[in-house]
Amino acid sequence: MRVILQRVRSASVSMSGAIVGAVNHGLLALVGFTHADTPAEVQWIAEKLMQIRVFADDDGKMNRSVVDVSGGILVVSQFTLYGELRKGTRPTYTEAARPDVAEPLYDLLLATLRSATSLHVASGVFGAMMDVALVNDGPVTILLERSTP
Repeated sequence: MRVILQRVRSASVSMSGAIVGAVNHGLLALVGFTHADTPAEVQWIAEKLMQIRVFADDDGKMNRSVVDVSGGILVVSQFTLYGELRKGTRPTYTEAARPDVAEPLYDLLLATLRSATSLHVASGVFGAMMDVALVNDGPVTILLERSTP
C-alpha cells in the first residue's frame, strides 16, 4: 500500500465540475493498493495518517498531528501510484491491485478513519476520473508505504 501524503491549506476532488469531497486545513492522501495488501496494511496507514506529526507547534516545529490541529483528511484512490517504468516510457500497472481487491480496502480505510476520529474525512469516488485541486502547505509531501511481510 502506498500513500502520497500532502499537508494542505485546502484540497478538493470534483467530477464533472461538482465537488464530491473537500477539506480545509489538513491532509490529502492519494492512496494506491497492490495485490497482497490486507486489512493490516490499511490499519497501519490509518494510524499513521492520524498520528504523523507534520503540522507546526508554537515553536514552528513539525510536532502536531492532523488530530492535534483539528484538520481534515481527503482520501483519493490512485492506482497509478503503482505505475512501473523500468522499461520504456509507457507505465504498466501490473503491481496495482484490481478494483475487486482495491475497492474494499479503500472503503475499509475510509471506515477506519471515520470510526477512529471525529475529524472530517472526505473522499473521492473509487475508480472515477476526477479533478484534484489543492493548495500544498509548505510544501510538505511524504511517501508512506507498507507492504505485507
